[in-house]
Amino acid sequence: MDLHQVIEKPLVTEKGTDMLAEGNWVLFRVNAAANKIQIRGAVQKIFNVKVLRVNTQIVHGKRRRFGKSVGQLKTWKKAMVQLAEGEKIEIFEGV
Repeated sequence: MDLHQVIEKPLVTEKGTDMLAEGNWVLFRVNAAANKIQIRGAVQKIFNVKVLRVNTQIVHGKRRRFGKSVGQLKTWKKAMVQLAEGEKIEIFEGV
């Protein structure tokens, strides 16, 4: 899997900004087939930072109504990446 296919997009949420301030954690939406080793390697190579820890979570899709019919959003994978002290990613600094 290509490095840019592993990380789909950064997640900027209220909880994510609190995690960034407290423990230097950043959040990404990642490919569902990616494992922690691939995520660690992709973040280190793309952003030139040192990664200490990677936690992943499967986020199940919510049910949504579209008029009379009921549908469901897709299930996706979230990665919480802890960076080494003093490291930062510019995408999250403007938050």
